[in-house]
Amino acid sequence: MAASNVVQYFLVLILVTVATTHAKLTANYYDYVCPQALPVIRSVVQQAILREQRMGASLLRLHFHDCFVNGCDASVLLDDTPFFKGEKNALPNNNSIRGFEVVDQIKAAVDLACGRPVVSCADILAIAARDSVAILGGQQYWYKVLLGRRDARNASLSAANTNLPPPFLSFQQLLGVFKSHGLNLKDLVVLSGGHTIGSAHCSSYKDRIYNDTNIDQNFAATLRNTCPRTGGDTNLAPIDATTPATFDNAYYTSLLKKKGLFHSDQELFKGDGSESDKLVQLYSYNPYAFAKDFGNSMIKMGNIKPLTGNKGEIRCHCRKVNGFF
Repeated sequence: MAASNVVQYFLVLILVTVATTHAKLTANYYDYVCPQALPVIRSVVQQAILREQRMGASLLRLHFHDCFVNGCDASVLLDDTPFFKGEKNALPNNNSIRGFEVVDQIKAAVDLACGRPVVSCADILAIAARDSVAILGGQQYWYKVLLGRRDARNASLSAANTNLPPPFLSFQQLLGVFKSHGLNLKDLVVLSGGHTIGSAHCSSYKDRIYNDTNIDQNFAATLRNTCPRTGGDTNLAPIDATTPATFDNAYYTSLLKKKGLFHSDQELFKGDGSESDKLVQLYSYNPYAFAKDFGNSMIKMGNIKPLTGNKGEIRCHCRKVNGFF
């Protein structure tokens, strides 16, 4: 090996070693290890959204569903093995989370660009979520992602079944779930704004459109056309019917009109002057406040129990732990 190559090799080795010993996540984690990582990820995300706009919401949801189960460690991406049942078939995830093939494409592209697996699958989820929001919503929704997560070597079906909030929870139940993850009322209201993009199966809002009273009746009647009382469980409806393909603050305006698709959405605004009501009202008329607070809460959520230093690993394939064939 030439002397210059030896020096370059040991410089990269030192940088990787320094990076993996950080106890905290940092915005510039890949600047020296692989500066092309983030542009490559954004490019693949953009191509995926161009093929199917719904994919942006799916990538955002993957990050959320990952972080709420034992922290932001990419456990949600793991397939079942003889040693553990993965999270993909948990009740809140089954037929709900998607986009795994896009994550595979991102991982392959970024590893090729970096020349080796240095970008974790957990970081890919965090970056892809941010890029999806910014691509669908504009520059005001861009925020700096903190990076340096490593990937879990296992997953938990039981934790996924208990830690992810279903769409029929009451406000207090929702707040309890968020508080259990170190998040507060403001985080609950602002992160729920992620529902401004994406679609939902009839089964997740059927009970609301037939039984809830705090719902606009014309809105409910329209939804009943595609979501019958019996059957039709997989029929899709946009969560935000106003601008379903744009990340904006229209979700909150819908709540003011009692047009939240999920029971849990409408629980954020009841018209009783609560702190939650005031936040919904603020975000409905101030998109800049929503954009700023959404970025801050996403960073906070992304910091839920990340694996750093020598914990976990950097997976070669996001669907399986290293060394498992």
